[in-house]
Amino acid sequence: MRAGDTIMALSSGSLPAGVAVIRLSGPLVRQILDNVAGGVATPRKMVLRHIGGEKRLDQGLVAFFPNPNSFTGEDCAELHVHGSPAGVKAILSLLREEGARLAEAGEFTRRAFENGKLDLLAVEGLGDLLTADTEKQRQQALARYDGKLSGEIDNWREALLDLRAEIEARLDFSDEGDVSENLPEHWHIKLADLEIAIAGALASVDSGRIVREGIRVALAGAPNAGKSSLINALARSDIAIVSDEAGTTRDVREVPFDINGQLFILLDLAGLRETDSKAEAEGIRRAHQAMEQADVVLWLSAPDVEEIMPPNVTGRLLRIATKTDMGTASGQHDVAISVSTGEGLSDLVSKLSRIADGMVGGEPALVSHERDRLALTEALEALTETQQALHDWELAAESLRRASAALERMIGRLDPEKILDRLFSSFCIGK
Repeated sequence: MRAGDTIMALSSGSLPAGVAVIRLSGPLVRQILDNVAGGVATPRKMVLRHIGGEKRLDQGLVAFFPNPNSFTGEDCAELHVHGSPAGVKAILSLLREEGARLAEAGEFTRRAFENGKLDLLAVEGLGDLLTADTEKQRQQALARYDGKLSGEIDNWREALLDLRAEIEARLDFSDEGDVSENLPEHWHIKLADLEIAIAGALASVDSGRIVREGIRVALAGAPNAGKSSLINALARSDIAIVSDEAGTTRDVREVPFDINGQLFILLDLAGLRETDSKAEAEGIRRAHQAMEQADVVLWLSAPDVEEIMPPNVTGRLLRIATKTDMGTASGQHDVAISVSTGEGLSDLVSKLSRIADGMVGGEPALVSHERDRLALTEALEALTETQQALHDWELAAESLRRASAALERMIGRLDPEKILDRLFSSFCIGK
């Protein structure tokens, strides 16, 4: 990425399409609009123009967004033209002749970050919003993009500044006789409140991750217990291969499933049994690994399949009796279903929905990234060190500075370069 260039990109969907949106950002935007779109339009108003100047390549709507009140903080423009592959290609070629170059992945958003229009948390929220599949993911991402988490962190940073001011005043004026060695009571209360607030945010990271990444539900049991059939019934599609032959499923298949706006990732696993097949044995090993990492395990048993004992797992386990149209498997079960008749499927979905409510709660948590966890953990550890170091003002002040630095890194105001390239490379071209 080269600062100072004027960049362009097709920001809409694949062609052909009804409308194609071409975005521009940079110092040459006004000149380009003069040359190819009949001049600079009234800011933030759509005007109908011929595109291409004398070449008359197309006709479409043009919008101009002057700096600094634009997405990137630079002069920006959008050309809303017909979604013809040939037409868009001709317009992009003309824009290149006018001095613009094709943008790299995420370059528009990176410029917004570098020009102070977005902080790093908002950038991550925008990235999550672009990939949101469910309603809860959308709510979570939009709240982060809108700055709710940034606002919380700003409050914590202000509190830290107040705490540091009290400590550093004692360092700067230690030789003054009127400087008390004891910190006021409100200082200790503010420190304790800050620890509680950050600890609460840290405790919500897992529920936030579950919204963003989904609840992983492993379907496990003996071969032919009905795992693949249940996957197909829930997904309402023939995604998984169903066969009477044992050992058909040999790898972990992931199928997304939306229940009331919450994403579930259904894991179709190999049936558990003793086998001489190396390929099937590897599938069984992966099945055990997937069960250990799952948030919920559905243990399936059927009346026509020999019952085996479920393994010990760290996630929640639900016993599911399948093929109830053929009879009911022995032993206890939480839900009885039949894929053939549909019996019990709604009960199973309801149970999964209640489990999700218990794991996620009401409003989706704003903290959901591993980077959030690391920064909040470091800040909380630094506050604990502050409590332990109050006998030494210099150590206490350094601990408070470390807590501030952790929050600054979280918001992207310290050392952002280490994560920027990876972050923006996940964005689409034109965003």
